[in-house]
Amino acid sequence: MKKFFNWLFLVPLAIVLILLSVANRQITTFSLDPLNSETPAISFELPLFVFLFMALILGMIIGSILTWMAQGKHRRALREKAYEANQLQREKEVSLKETANAPQEEIAPGLPMVSRTS
Repeated sequence: MKKFFNWLFLVPLAIVLILLSVANRQITTFSLDPLNSETPAISFELPLFVFLFMALILGMIIGSILTWMAQGKHRRALREKAYEANQLQREKEVSLKETANAPQEEIAPGLPMVSRTS
């Protein structure tokens, strides 16, 4: 079922990206020199679709980083709860061992002992 949804999403996306690449293959100049537009010091000449894909990838990376940073408080809370759960589990195990090793009190002398474990 997961593969079906991947195909359902990825095939149309691939078709759209291929059509975008074919439609925008003219060479475009990308200049990083705002003062000299005639002969820029730093410029790149690539097809337009390359710049579009680079902008898309950069946006995905920045969005992923921001999402990861925003969810940091949830990851920290999860670590703290896991640590607390481990501590309680260890305390419970120690308590059970102490209870099992503790001498049992004799209720009535001469009668057989009945263990009171729950």
